[in-house]
Amino acid sequence: MDEIPHRLAKCFTAVFPSLRESEAYSASVASVASWDSTAAIMLANVIEEEFNISVDYERLPDLLSFDLIVHYLREHNNSSA
Repeated sequence: MDEIPHRLAKCFTAVFPSLRESEAYSASVASVASWDSTAAIMLANVIEEEFNISVDYERLPDLLSFDLIVHYLREHNNSSA
């Protein structure tokens, strides 16, 4: 079972406390007003802890939505498997 989206939603609600978990699944830079460069770094740090990975910080500018981050995490899982 793919737990990545559920675990990632928890990361989003930790970084963006005003975001409900159900809203996290459709979150993007455009829909979350507080998603700025500082929040992106905080989110990457929380993701690193939750998924026990190292986020490629050069990819941060491309990780602009929940879906794109899920895709990144799945890529990371496949490359480390």
